[in-house]
Amino acid sequence: MSKDHRVASKFSHRSWNEIKSNDSWSIFKIMSEFVEGYERLQKIGPCVSIFGSARTKPEDPYYEMAQQIAYKLTQKGYGVITGGGPGIMEAGNKGAQEGGGVSVGLNIDLPFEQSSNPWVDLKHSIDFDYFFVRKVMFVKYSQGFVVMPGGFGTMDELFEALTLIQTDKIGRFPIIMVGRDFWGGLVDWIDKTLKDKFKTISPKDTSLFALVDTADEAVDEIDKFYSEYLLKPNF
Repeated sequence: MSKDHRVASKFSHRSWNEIKSNDSWSIFKIMSEFVEGYERLQKIGPCVSIFGSARTKPEDPYYEMAQQIAYKLTQKGYGVITGGGPGIMEAGNKGAQEGGGVSVGLNIDLPFEQSSNPWVDLKHSIDFDYFFVRKVMFVKYSQGFVVMPGGFGTMDELFEALTLIQTDKIGRFPIIMVGRDFWGGLVDWIDKTLKDKFKTISPKDTSLFALVDTADEAVDEIDKFYSEYLLKPNF
């Protein structure tokens, strides 16, 4: 049986009222994830989230750089939040542990590639079923985003944060994109196509992020931001 036929069969044996009833009950699961996230993360102190591909190997230069960034952030008094999985996430948590800082992992149940890494503090490891709840936790409890090379999930986190800041739904915080060789083409497209040619964003919107190439530059951008603004909850 093809996938399309399986989907059709699934819906043919369930009434629309049954489907809507299940939707209503799922609200309680969603609420429970929000409550657990809020209660456990409100005590972690100032943290920076590090995003990037789960597929990045330990021998990759960006893995090492994410580890360095995390370590350097802990020496500035920040904890580190990641998605809790392998790759760049593992590197971030490893650097935080090595620096003696808070190491948080917001895990998500996926059909492939996601498993909790061993460098997350057990008391700061939280499992989520819903991506949107997890994304709220990243934004609410981070004082900055460091965005390493990654795939669709990394892009999702990056553009959600930019959109929320652009529309004044949350307070501004530093967003650092690491790696001109990876992000340069996207930044050029934002600047030349979105801003200049089609004018679908304002000129000031390109100041919502910084593009850097080294661990020191990434941490310096966060330092520079908070030399002008006080640390505070994002919303």
